[in-house]
Amino acid sequence: MVKVIQTDTAPGAIGPYSQAVKVGEFVYTSGQIALTPEGEMVEGDIELQTAQVMRNLKAILEAAGSSLQQVIKTTIFLADMDDFARVNAVYEKWLDGHRPARSTVAVRTLPKNARVEIDCVALTEDRR
Repeated sequence: MVKVIQTDTAPGAIGPYSQAVKVGEFVYTSGQIALTPEGEMVEGDIELQTAQVMRNLKAILEAAGSSLQQVIKTTIFLADMDDFARVNAVYEKWLDGHRPARSTVAVRTLPKNARVEIDCVALTEDRR
């Protein structure tokens, strides 16, 4: 059974999709960009945008009964691969030593001209 995850502590979907879905013991988040829960884009450097993305992922995972420490796979989309090292530095702080599998992809553009988007797959507490 698929359970839709929705929380007001992260931005709402800007299209026909959910913030995340939970299936069994897994939660799959939609890609998060640097929107505040109120839907305002965080302007500024890549570090500020990445921190907001991680804040959003944390909120969504917690709403699903998971956490950043239970992430098993992430995908990072970058509008500029020159931001790779700076995104890594912020990402690493939020994961606090946890090292899930990951892919990083350069893309031409992202929604709302964001510089970074991240999605993830995580385990939940609902292990059977």
